[in-house]
Amino acid sequence: MIDFNNKGFFKLKQAPEYAEKVTELLLTDEEIVDAYKTMRDGVVFTNKRIIAVNVQGITGSKVDYTSLPYKNIVAYSIETSGTFDLDSELEIYFSALGKVVFEFNGRSEILAISKIISQHVL
Repeated sequence: MIDFNNKGFFKLKQAPEYAEKVTELLLTDEEIVDAYKTMRDGVVFTNKRIIAVNVQGITGSKVDYTSLPYKNIVAYSIETSGTFDLDSELEIYFSALGKVVFEFNGRSEILAISKIISQHVL
């Protein structure tokens, strides 16, 4: 499983093409909302869960996928970007896992993601 305490993993930039990495994992009624990546790692938000992708090794042939279902979220917080501070942040508390923080650089669909989380949590 991915070490969610390592914040370096979560400096994410929007990259819709990154969603291709998880298409084989999706359920038939599951749709991709948005995708973000760092150098090799990334996060894909669907209408049912968050899929964190951790590419490992020198060649990148080994990949760790962590599925974080929205139904296990007990609380969350978002921080939107501002005029000069373009970063935004999503902090999620999962039952039995604890806190997971995603930091986004530049443009992100943080409000759309928040809405989807709310639909499953409330």
